[in-house]
Amino acid sequence: MPIEDMTRPARAAADCRGPVSTTEREAITQAALDYFEGWFDGDVERMSRALHPDLVKRRAGAELGVTTKERMLELTAAGAGAEDGLDRRLEVEVVDMHGDIASVIVRSAVYREYLHLVRTGDGWTIANALWAPT
Repeated sequence: MPIEDMTRPARAAADCRGPVSTTEREAITQAALDYFEGWFDGDVERMSRALHPDLVKRRAGAELGVTTKERMLELTAAGAGAEDGLDRRLEVEVVDMHGDIASVIVRSAVYREYLHLVRTGDGWTIANALWAPT
């Protein structure tokens, strides 16, 4: 699939390497959408719901740095993602799931992110994110 093709819907559960029910795939996808759309819309509630309290987010490069959940919520509240949301095309690909962990790739007009999610008592949340601008 060409990277530029971001109009495709999220992949079906059969494309995942681990057995993923439609319900689980939808819940994992929703966490990724809450993260991106919360960022675009400045919606702190959605962003908070999507992120694990111990989130580690890193930008690809020689110096990775770390962004925490607290910092993401501050940036979201300040509207830092508003410009990023001008082109809202998103492709969420649930790559794999095993028990309470899942891997997701999100392709957007401005970012490529590799997400690791964990299922907690509150549902699926993003524990790790590695991103690069597109």
